[in-house]
Amino acid sequence: MRLEGKTAIIIGAGQSPGEGMGNGRATTLRFAQEGARVMAVDRDLGSAEETASMVKQGGGECVAFEADVTREATLGAAIAAAQKRWGRVDILHYNVGVSLGGGDTTLLDLTEEVFDRINAINLRGAIMACKHVIPIMRGQRAGVIIMISSLAALEKYPYVAYKATKAAMIAFTKQVAIQNAEYGIRANAILPGLIDTPMAVDTRARVSGKSRAQVAAERDARVPLRHKMGTAWDVANAALFLASDEANFITGVALLVDGGGALNIG
Repeated sequence: MRLEGKTAIIIGAGQSPGEGMGNGRATTLRFAQEGARVMAVDRDLGSAEETASMVKQGGGECVAFEADVTREATLGAAIAAAQKRWGRVDILHYNVGVSLGGGDTTLLDLTEEVFDRINAINLRGAIMACKHVIPIMRGQRAGVIIMISSLAALEKYPYVAYKATKAAMIAFTKQVAIQNAEYGIRANAILPGLIDTPMAVDTRARVSGKSRAQVAAERDARVPLRHKMGTAWDVANAALFLASDEANFITGVALLVDGGGALNIG
């Protein structure tokens, strides 16, 4: 019960179509298992409601909320609703990201429209969510912000918009951390490596025309640790640690959850 008495907003708590568990859904379930009251936010309300239903089946407290991260007003509404419901917001977890599914590509093929769309989802949404939650956390003199960046921010990665926005997210997280440390607010980023999720694997299978099994095997082969991708639970457990009081003296870090992937680049 490491999050007992805490309230958490998880943005991106639904998941993409495909097999297995997404990071946002796994984190929602994990936080609830550890005692948090959770608002599951997603642009697909049905998917958020599926997540909330899974939490409730396990005896946890979770409410679904529809919001589109490309529209600041909906993010503000979600955060305001959580504060109204529970009186405080202890944790903001931003788990939204898009790459190939948003049309990302290499530099010479990139269009303004694709870049702007991916930037709005991956980076601008994170910034606007913080804009609305920081005043609440400052008033509480406490709070935790967790951003899901990516190993792509550091490694050789071919698609421009995803890499650029996920790298910028790390810089923004560090800025939030230092500018709000005096208020007792901690901000950290998680950099997942190759994780077996519907967004990562099933989307690539659809775009490439390969089978899911083939895409998964190719990704497994690239992971140094056991030559096996991580799972959404690996990301969720890292988020749980950073959200808990066990990480009380940790802020401004970019935590790799990558099976050693970054070791290939030094």
